[in-house]
Amino acid sequence: MRLCRLLQLVVATALWAAAPTSIDAQPAPDRAGAERAALDYIEGFYEGDTVKLYRSVSPEVLKFGYSKGRDGSWQHVPFPWPSFGSFAAAVRAGRNLPPANAPKRVVLYDVQEQIAAARVDAWWGMDYLLMARMDGRWKITHVLWQGPPPNNR
Repeated sequence: MRLCRLLQLVVATALWAAAPTSIDAQPAPDRAGAERAALDYIEGFYEGDTVKLYRSVSPEVLKFGYSKGRDGSWQHVPFPWPSFGSFAAAVRAGRNLPPANAPKRVVLYDVQEQIAAARVDAWWGMDYLLMARMDGRWKITHVLWQGPPPNNR
């Protein structure tokens, strides 16, 4: 009787361990797509490419950050949706150009099926990005950024 009970326990444990969990059954997150959205974002600003910006950023984006003023204090700086196109136009006109050695680094922190979080390092500082899958494509919905101190520009 004890051997039968032990055998039942072993079989039940083996079946439980082999069964897929709900996490295992979900499709793999689209890490490449999330990284591409973050790269489109930074390249859109570097190149003045509104196609990349509009492809990767939701028009409902909430973007703001902090830039250090000449007096050393941090200033809150909003960056509404129309500013994306204005910034890109200025780059195409020869203003707001990134330096030749400008960093372009993307770090994906987490990618789920529907949401993702990343950080980009750029010539203007660093941005934390929150993304959502919208119509099968990653879109940046929130950006919180901080510019470098004035002596690091």
